[in-house]
Amino acid sequence: MDTLFLNKIMKYLSFFDIRKLNKYIKENYLETACDFTGAAALEKTTCAPMMAAQSAAAPDSLENAPDSLENALESLDESFAEMLFRKIDESRMTDSQCYKKAGVDRKLFSKIRSNPNYKPSKPTAVAFALALELDLEETKSLLSKAGFALSHSSKFDVIVEYFILQKNYNLFAVNEALYEYDQPVLFRE
Repeated sequence: MDTLFLNKIMKYLSFFDIRKLNKYIKENYLETACDFTGAAALEKTTCAPMMAAQSAAAPDSLENAPDSLENALESLDESFAEMLFRKIDESRMTDSQCYKKAGVDRKLFSKIRSNPNYKPSKPTAVAFALALELDLEETKSLLSKAGFALSHSSKFDVIVEYFILQKNYNLFAVNEALYEYDQPVLFRE
């Protein structure tokens, strides 16, 4: 193995405790798919708590449903780009500080800036959440604006969640952990 590569790995390994990460993944990663066939089966699966939380958040009736498609479209939430720029302003970072910290190039950031409906890739959205040092709920909200979620059935997601809960927003450390577990990295040097 390349000595320079090993030196980089050792440098980044000091940013997180691999044993803690292993434990967190073992406790939170769902390796098998959920069985959605019947209530009895649901009660026996590890997905039951997740499903209960999701169904509790969903409205039981159509009381709050808009009366027309036009009304529904008029009440859209803020977009990914709008939330991103609001969070950048709240953090008092400059745009360039944020996109550089996220490992995103100026060209892509300009594309996001010029298109309020831009939908980034999940790794790009996660990189911005980490660069802005968002907590877990804010990260989930930002990801949802881009059409993504964090799931315990994805090692990538569990690793990202682990680092956010540890308040370790070092993108190099996150990338190293993702690489260690054969997951797609957020960016390449």
